[in-house]
Amino acid sequence: MSAEINRDRRRLLGTAAMSIAGAKLGMIGSAVHHLTREGVHPALEGELDSLRSATGWLNTQPLTAAGLSGKVVLIDIWTYTCINWLRTLPYVRAWAAKYKDQGLVVIGVHSPEFSFEKNADNVRQAATETRVDYPIAIDNEFLIWRAFKNQYWPALYLVDARGNVRHHQFGEGEYEQTEGVIQRLLSDAGIAGIAHDLVSVDGSGAEAAADWQSLRSPENYLGYARTANFASPGGAVLDKRRSYTAPGQLGLNQWALSGDWTLKNEASFLNNANGRITCRFHARDLHLVMGPAVRGTPVRFRVLIDGRPPGVSHGIDADDRGEGTVRAQRLYQLIRQPKPIADRLFEIEFLDSGVAAFAFTFG
Repeated sequence: MSAEINRDRRRLLGTAAMSIAGAKLGMIGSAVHHLTREGVHPALEGELDSLRSATGWLNTQPLTAAGLSGKVVLIDIWTYTCINWLRTLPYVRAWAAKYKDQGLVVIGVHSPEFSFEKNADNVRQAATETRVDYPIAIDNEFLIWRAFKNQYWPALYLVDARGNVRHHQFGEGEYEQTEGVIQRLLSDAGIAGIAHDLVSVDGSGAEAAADWQSLRSPENYLGYARTANFASPGGAVLDKRRSYTAPGQLGLNQWALSGDWTLKNEASFLNNANGRITCRFHARDLHLVMGPAVRGTPVRFRVLIDGRPPGVSHGIDADDRGEGTVRAQRLYQLIRQPKPIADRLFEIEFLDSGVAAFAFTFG
């Protein structure tokens, strides 16, 4: 890959999981490297050795390639606002707990997508909230990412006890196969009594598996660098305040602003209270990555779906009236609707100024 990191986590191969939604969505699915001796290469002089370039560590003292020699290592490259990573997390967390005493070392490599994800306090808070207690390497400079020649969030790499990369998995899915590889590598390392049963997980909230059959909306960014389908009349004015309005009707996957906003590279920033974001989507779940523009300054919001409070269709970060508060820079689940799934008009009104909205994701 080029020297500049491609931070588009939607860029991935076509997959069985996503084929039902259509490859045109460009959303992350899965790609897998089967356990094989072909193409195996030593990691201790490259990939694992790059752990020394971490800009910080959470939940552990710094780990080294030498210290990991003889261990089976699972590297999980993630960024904490990524919905695709959140939906894989129940499995990674379960594997870390199940195989910890049998020699598996799980290391989360946090390579940030958005600038606020470089803040170690934000990562620490996210790790606490998502119950990630295994070691985390902070990879703000993407040096570990580059050493693995990685291109995707999330990405799993399994390294055997001899320091060879034996398996990789990009995106969601193939959990049984990945756990089977873990068991095989532990057995190959001489660990006796490895059971062949598989973990059973039931993700809740944002960690619940996507409803792939109903998914017709791709991730979309709200900063001008990577957005698509912006529909406010007159288009976007870059890096300058402007009063925006929403059109009378939005097509599927279009979005618009209303109120006094500034569109910047990464996000849309609300300058005055009562600004709105609207979009038409087709998915069970709608999430919005957002946060206060000024740390520690909460922003109240109200969500509507098809012009009404969401009721039973509210997500975990809004109540049945659609009300909630933005307190931290993270992913917020705002809609989880029961079937039947259809095109819906989503609207969020911010009752206070000072929110920064980064990306819609769906599931």
